[in-house]
Amino acid sequence: MFLKTKKIQMKNNRRDFLKVAGVGVAGIGVMGTGMLSTLSACNESATEGSVPPVTDEPFDPTKQSIIGLYGPWASSLMENKVPSHSFRNAKWQNIDQWKAAANERILDRLGIPEIGATPKVTVKKQYEYDGLYVEELSWQLPYGRATEAILLKPLNAKGPLPGILGFHDHGANKYFGTRKITRTSDQQHPDMVEHQKKYYSGFAWANEIAKRGYVVLVADAFPFASRRVMMEDVPAKMRNGLTDKDPENSKNIVAYNTWAAAHEHIMAKSLFCAGTTWPGVFFAEDQKALDVLCARKDVNADQVGCAGLSGGGMRTVFMGGLDSRIKCAVCVGFMTTWKDLILNKSFTHTWMTYVPILPNEMDFPEILGLRAPLPTLVLNDSDDELYTLPEMQNADKILKDVYAKAKAEDKYKCSYYPGPHKFDSDMQKEAFEWFDKWLKG
Repeated sequence: MFLKTKKIQMKNNRRDFLKVAGVGVAGIGVMGTGMLSTLSACNESATEGSVPPVTDEPFDPTKQSIIGLYGPWASSLMENKVPSHSFRNAKWQNIDQWKAAANERILDRLGIPEIGATPKVTVKKQYEYDGLYVEELSWQLPYGRATEAILLKPLNAKGPLPGILGFHDHGANKYFGTRKITRTSDQQHPDMVEHQKKYYSGFAWANEIAKRGYVVLVADAFPFASRRVMMEDVPAKMRNGLTDKDPENSKNIVAYNTWAAAHEHIMAKSLFCAGTTWPGVFFAEDQKALDVLCARKDVNADQVGCAGLSGGGMRTVFMGGLDSRIKCAVCVGFMTTWKDLILNKSFTHTWMTYVPILPNEMDFPEILGLRAPLPTLVLNDSDDELYTLPEMQNADKILKDVYAKAKAEDKYKCSYYPGPHKFDSDMQKEAFEWFDKWLKG
């Protein structure tokens, strides 16, 4: 089976962020109740309360936590012990035995739904844009509306190319999906122009890496864009007066995303009641997209990677950790420890992150570590308010220890970039060079 910007600037950034998040902050949660949308291209919470007010009062992590006096107790349940299914645990000496046991355990915890074989793919459009051949694809899973996807590759490419499964971010924006990281026309939606400018230095990163000689597939994730929850499909009393009419209007998009933020805790609870988890559904659907990519004659199925920012980084953690067809993985803006979420940051993430019981068995970075010794790159923003810097560094140490024990230190790298939550042009350059090294070299 598969790093300090000026204090005043930081305060202003946070205030600006909270202004944006206030529209959709849902109770505090690439994923809970409350949404820090400027912080993450993945972030959104469960909308049951309001965003904490901005103050200049310092936060003392030795005396305070986001759950008050319960924080130290909750954290103590995991502290001073190596989780049972961590490769760092002394009981695991053989990497193959550890992988088998750890994979079995995490797959059980995820409650991955069975969604059938590789879906039949429909090619809706084929055309050329900006030096790329583009296909607009769709496929129908056993539930929900059809998944829409974009495939990109260089014009006049000959022979099978390496493949990249591109994961779009969360961004507190469920109306959009693939369009967050692709560009297929000069007539781009103004919201996406701004989105790419804010998080991606104005680039559609999926296009940029395709130009380097890759077949790139980007599909709408559950429940974004083509896979989003539609008003007509929920009871009228839950719609807050919204309809599905004139959906591309930016004002209506904001209204929809506010509604979707408030709906997120409902979706998560329903998934738990169905015996599955949000990461489990992501994984099941992302595997189908990987099936589609690997089945193409223009793709070398032995040279496939995946990458994404924020919510896309989270999906990279699970897909990269659990599916060995991913020969190279790049996780951007989604790496920390469970402890960081317990004490400090769960309110900056949505419900999409969590797997009950699993923290007893492996820390969050160790999910990605399951792919050792396969090549793995983690890109962090040192001023990313989604995480604390010490716990990003702790997560890095955990992965370094895993790769060292697997005698594959050269296959793991973690880099820190100044600034807030993003996947900017400098980070993209490092990511693309990492893919070139391991998928082409």
